[in-house]
Amino acid sequence: MVLTDTPRPDCPDCAGTGGIESFYGDYDTGEYAGSDWDVCGCWTAQSWTLLPLPRWMRHTPPGGYSTAPPF
Repeated sequence: MVLTDTPRPDCPDCAGTGGIESFYGDYDTGEYAGSDWDVCGCWTAQSWTLLPLPRWMRHTPPGGYSTAPPF
């Protein structure tokens, strides 16, 4: 389970979307070349793990592998 922050719904800058999308064009042709996403200050993109992962268990005994047959 992970706890994440959400944008403020009544933010006047981003209107609750969490960021502002800005479009940019190619300098030579002036046509659309993509967009950038600027994160708003009303939230952070951090997340916190609430349930830790289980500890890694050893698959082999401390002395190494056994030479005895399994049956």
